[in-house]
Amino acid sequence: MNERKREEENMKDSTEEKIAHEKVYVVIGWLITLVQIVIGGFSLFMVNKADLLPTKIIAILAVVLVVLIVVCRLLMKRKVKRVRFIIGVILAALMSVCLIFADGKVAELTNTLQDITDVQEETTRMGVYVLKDDAAATIQDAAGYRFGILKENARTDTDNAVAQIQEALQGSIATSEYTGISDLADALRSGDSKAIVVNEDFIDMVSEIEGYEGFSDEVKEIASYTWKSTVKKYEDDTAQNKDVFTMYISGIDTFGDISTKSRSDVNILAVVNTKTKQVLLVSTPRDYYVPLSISGGVKDKLTHAGIYGIDVSKDTLEDLYGMKVDYYFRINFSGFEQIIDALGGITVQSDYTFNVAPSFHYEKGSNQVNGIEALAFARERHAFAEGDRQRGKDQMAVITGVIQKMQTPAVLQNFSGLMQGLQGSFESDIPYETLAGLVKEQLSNGGSWNVNSYSVDGTGTKASTYSISKPVYVMIPDQTTVEKAKTMIQQVTAGEIVSAEE
Repeated sequence: MNERKREEENMKDSTEEKIAHEKVYVVIGWLITLVQIVIGGFSLFMVNKADLLPTKIIAILAVVLVVLIVVCRLLMKRKVKRVRFIIGVILAALMSVCLIFADGKVAELTNTLQDITDVQEETTRMGVYVLKDDAAATIQDAAGYRFGILKENARTDTDNAVAQIQEALQGSIATSEYTGISDLADALRSGDSKAIVVNEDFIDMVSEIEGYEGFSDEVKEIASYTWKSTVKKYEDDTAQNKDVFTMYISGIDTFGDISTKSRSDVNILAVVNTKTKQVLLVSTPRDYYVPLSISGGVKDKLTHAGIYGIDVSKDTLEDLYGMKVDYYFRINFSGFEQIIDALGGITVQSDYTFNVAPSFHYEKGSNQVNGIEALAFARERHAFAEGDRQRGKDQMAVITGVIQKMQTPAVLQNFSGLMQGLQGSFESDIPYETLAGLVKEQLSNGGSWNVNSYSVDGTGTKASTYSISKPVYVMIPDQTTVEKAKTMIQQVTAGEIVSAEE
């Protein structure tokens, strides 16, 4: 009797232990499910916040997550089915790890897009130059020198630089004012001023003047001063999320920091109609002889506008075409190469068969190019009778190639990696919401974009300019082509379908 009783008690204890053990695993299963729900919910929140995916895709993701969580819950429902329980735990763990990894990637993408969009600052860089054989090697060595400065052009930037020089030398400095950069160069050559203070681009601009071609080789920089300033924002409550917007694409004449004020050798207006899926590219030659927005009606080369800030370039083009430019997109030479390479190369259409030193060759028709090949293609002008006019057309051909490549599924599917690879390659003040809306629209509805291009024309001559007081090469606008460009811009804005360039 006693033995039987003990057996019954042992069986009872064992059963109770199993029940308790089962309850522990049930609790563990529910805790794992709760963690899954929290992680899944956070993932959906992150995807929704990024605002890059269409609602229907987010809904599909939500359904998939719910199904996976339910499957894991059913597998972990009872520990009695040990194998099934273990499979459920493993599946739940894998799902959670994948979601956490995806959340990190979404956060990286969002941060990257925020870094390269809505940029409203640019960098001014002013240098102090002396003759190459001058003993001065630093700004301290130039204490006691007379500094030549421009009287009017970029005067605010000059005053800022002079203030920083005085701070570095802990005292005031002697200055002499000159009307133009050739006068400034003459003063340095003659010794009337032992040093000059100018934007580094002015040194290269002197070389455009007859008799000053080698000036950049005659001088050396002994100090430089940089600071940030705010780019003027075009204020329009309807600019975001509207069907039509215009972007100024500026290719600046530098390698390195893309925020630096510099001459703009690429000046293209991209008029985008998201409703009709049309993009019109209008190229304006760098030497176009037009009044700058800050010159009080005095004409200058369009490329020189960039020295005074990207907002001056935007405003000058607005005045030329009688329109408003919503956003800017600025890229320099090094960023140009990075974008093309990040896309895995692009296809460009060439109007001619030609070569570019040292070893680049392009056939008439389609050409597959990488970053450095695309840059050489877009910069060449000496191989063509039309010179800079053809270069503008080739630059638009490169942009067209980029737009077409951006529409491919492979690029859209790797949008996150692409954007992270391009960080630092360009900057724009386009709002995050507008860029995200374009991505979402393309993923949702697909379809190809119709890209047309047009180049305004002109006649080459020599004339003095706002930035250079002596005659240099300029291009007098052909007003007929300017008017045609205006008409095409208005057509795209109105939703009309425009034909390719005649």
